Amino acid sequence: MTTQAIDIHTHIVPADIPAYAGKHGGAHWPQMAPAHDCHHKCVMIDGKNFRTVTDECWDIERRLEVMARMGIARQVLSPMPELLSYWLPLDDALALIRHVNGTIADMAARAPDRFIGLGAVPMQDPDVAARELERLMKDGFAGVELGSNINGAALGDPRFEVFFAAAEELGAAVFVHALHPPGKERIVGPAGLMTFIGFPLETAYTIASLITGGTLTRHPKLRLAFSHGGGAFASILPRLEHGWKIKPDFAERMGAPPHEHARRLYYDTLVYDAPTLGHLINTFGVKQLCIGTDFPFEVYEHHPVDAVAALNLSAGEVQLLHHDNADMLRSKVWRRASGDDHFYAAHEEHRWHSYHRDSDVRAVQRDILRLAGVAEIESHRLTNRYQRRT
Repeated sequence: MTTQAIDIHTHIVPADIPAYAGKHGGAHWPQMAPAHDCHHKCVMIDGKNFRTVTDECWDIERRLEVMARMGIARQVLSPMPELLSYWLPLDDALALIRHVNGTIADMAARAPDRFIGLGAVPMQDPDVAARELERLMKDGFAGVELGSNINGAALGDPRFEVFFAAAEELGAAVFVHALHPPGKERIVGPAGLMTFIGFPLETAYTIASLITGGTLTRHPKLRLAFSHGGGAFASILPRLEHGWKIKPDFAERMGAPPHEHARRLYYDTLVYDAPTLGHLINTFGVKQLCIGTDFPFEVYEHHPVDAVAALNLSAGEVQLLHHDNADMLRSKVWRRASGDDHFYAAHEEHRWHSYHRDSDVRAVQRDILRLAGVAEIESHRLTNRYQRRT
């Protein structure tokens, strides 16, 4: 099977992680240990096996073999979420994520036509995270993966404003993955259910926070994608839309109807069900969905191309899900290096026309001026912060 499909949701784990060399005791520092055969290793955290992973996490040749069977031409590589390290002291986190980012950079450099890199940044300090993002973008990364909350704080919290201003300014792609959802004590049944129940709810909370907290209004050009089809958000969206209609303070804070914000975001196709995927296309638009599999972990979608084929879409719509939407999600900087910036400009213009298609012309003009002014203010503020540091 040969396609041009891009998988935006895949993970890596380094084959080895250096021994802890910091000054904080090393709690929660991961280590790799041998497993039951030569193709597996155990990710050990605090003396316990967090997860047994296959060598497809770090071995390029093994990874390419499976990609061929799946019909995937390119993968976007991001860290296993437990390696994002927001819970570590800042200097420990920087040491670990730079090692992880180095693994991603090496894999992408060795097969640049097959892999695209998303790095990790230390979001427990948003100012440092913004600087680290700038460093990653200069090193050729397309952007970053973020956890859905930062030690319990929603991404829509104002404390992360400096980071999202930097991401918008740099044209970085940001892939948000569910991480450490709350409510574990309310899950009843066998171990492992949080992945299947808590993750979708957590992602919905995260998307809602970015809308209700005003982040998406202040940063309309953010390029954000969400794992697991946005979780439960497609089902929550109509209720949030109703609140926007009947609560004036909701409308003032959100800046635009929730469905308009939702249709500017991107979502992967990882929902394991054709009718559900069709519902996401109807809710968010066919131009907002990208193939995602969660490869190479246990829950990954083995036949993502077949999952799209089951929808009986047009050839043009299939191309959008296979390739074009993911290409739009990639950073402007990355595409310019590949000579694809004309595609970005045409798509971005269409996106803004679609965003305002149902609005009054004069209201549209006011919104554009307001958003442009906010973006300009944020850009100047970010520049001034960088200049003060240097």
